[in-house]
Amino acid sequence: MIRNVQLSDALRIAEIYNYYIENTVITFEEKKVSAREIENRIQKISAKGYPYIVYEKGGIILGYAYLNTWRERSAYDITLENSIYLDYNQTHQGIGNELLTALIEESKKIDIHSIIGVISLPNEPSRKLHRKTGFNLIGNFKESGKKFNQLIDVEFWQLLLD
Repeated sequence: MIRNVQLSDALRIAEIYNYYIENTVITFEEKKVSAREIENRIQKISAKGYPYIVYEKGGIILGYAYLNTWRERSAYDITLENSIYLDYNQTHQGIGNELLTALIEESKKIDIHSIIGVISLPNEPSRKLHRKTGFNLIGNFKESGKKFNQLIDVEFWQLLLD
């Protein structure tokens, strides 16, 4: 079941996200986050009126997704960036597709024109997910980040909603 996030979900979200911080280049964050930090992030995103959702099954959160500011200037207010993270044991089961599809539907309710997906490479599952849900590859920024002492390319994918 997909539902809106609650502050009480913060600990589980931190557990899911910290795996990616510690083990992958999917996020460029390098230090684990606390449940309190996730609570703060939930509050900031929710205060903007942006969707933040979780996928729950049997009372356990298996993934989460949200939309947030893509760029700070007000001219960019029509475009948001998506983030989707799944429990690393729950990938390839369609959960990411359900979450991203729900985010797209929620973005239409708040009059968003465009969603940007930012994918650090390698991350073939995220590329496939964005392609499947109608996003188009816009560009690749070569060696634009560094984590685990390796240079990382970052792709930008875009979905126009109009």
